[in-house]
Amino acid sequence: MASGLLHPTFMTANLIGLISIAMAGLTMCVGAAAAAFGESRIAAAAMEAIARQPDEAAPITRTLFVSLAMVESTAIFCLVIALILLFANPFLAAAGS
Repeated sequence: MASGLLHPTFMTANLIGLISIAMAGLTMCVGAAAAAFGESRIAAAAMEAIARQPDEAAPITRTLFVSLAMVESTAIFCLVIALILLFANPFLAAAGS
């Protein structure tokens, strides 16, 4: 009978924990990079639009901020998923640890 560090439940819980930490890091990496790329594209398009039509700067700026908030919410959702994986991991509870 296995005991201690070699117990199958302990090994499964450690493996799930390790994979969860790696996936939390990957989630934040991809989420932050995608949000940064999207925000830069939005800002560049807004600057180009303001340069072409300076009279419409106020509506373009308003639309810019709404768009930036929507894109930033993607990074915030990635942060929430990463925090859940790190601190309230449902997979560890299912593994019995």
